[in-house]
Amino acid sequence: MNSTIWLALALVLVLEGLGPMLYPRAWRRMIATMSQLPDNILRRFGGGLVVAGIVVYYMLSKTIS
Repeated sequence: MNSTIWLALALVLVLEGLGPMLYPRAWRRMIATMSQLPDNILRRFGGGLVVAGIVVYYMLSKTIS
């Protein structure tokens, strides 16, 4: 696998770990609240994150190239 992908995965893990490490109570409430949301809202949220990730990747790849 490309080392860039491994670096991106490592960054995701760091960012994902910051919430429960720094604010465990708020993180737990957020997860509990999100588990109560309907599936279509979670799909929209996930889709928005995917689109945002693609846009950021595209912008960075154009800047670096």
